[in-house]
Amino acid sequence: MQRSSPRPLGSLAVFLGSRDGNDPALLEMAYEVGAQIAEREIELVYGGGGSGLMGALSRGALDHRGRVCGVIPTFMVDREWGRPDEPGLEMHIVDTMHQRKAVMTDRADAFLVLPGGLGTLEEMFEVWTWQTLGLHAKPLGLLNPGGFWDPLLAMLDRIADGAFMSRGLVQALVVDDDLPTVLDGLAAQVVTARR
Repeated sequence: MQRSSPRPLGSLAVFLGSRDGNDPALLEMAYEVGAQIAEREIELVYGGGGSGLMGALSRGALDHRGRVCGVIPTFMVDREWGRPDEPGLEMHIVDTMHQRKAVMTDRADAFLVLPGGLGTLEEMFEVWTWQTLGLHAKPLGLLNPGGFWDPLLAMLDRIADGAFMSRGLVQALVVDDDLPTVLDGLAAQVVTARR
């Protein structure tokens, strides 16, 4: 599952909501994340959706001439949940949700989690579990606007306090409400993992 890029952070898989949510600021944030990823010349790898925070993220990257790789299962295409083809977008259509995560993991140098729901959490925990099992050494970060992830982080601390996971796993997460800080932290961990 390891893929090597000549840049410290050449590609980034982003997990996030396919819904708008009830805070318009999160849509604006998702667009800005896409724009900043494009401006840093990082390839965006995402779930291929055209609506919600996913749609805003990909629009931000495409509007700023970024490279975008969408990975979406056939059943979502059949339901017209994908982003239409357009310049700068490389779309991969796969059979299953598991294949979607496998392709995204293979394409990415690191992972970033933005606000989202059950699917976002499921994606985050699966790639994190794969990391703990030694299937990849790619870092994971959470963008935490307005403390969105604070309850989850408290739960992770409780799990570590109960000795069901190592404290080091929690401490290795790159968490901040500032995107450049998270991107720089992920890039630093990618460099360290490649040594």
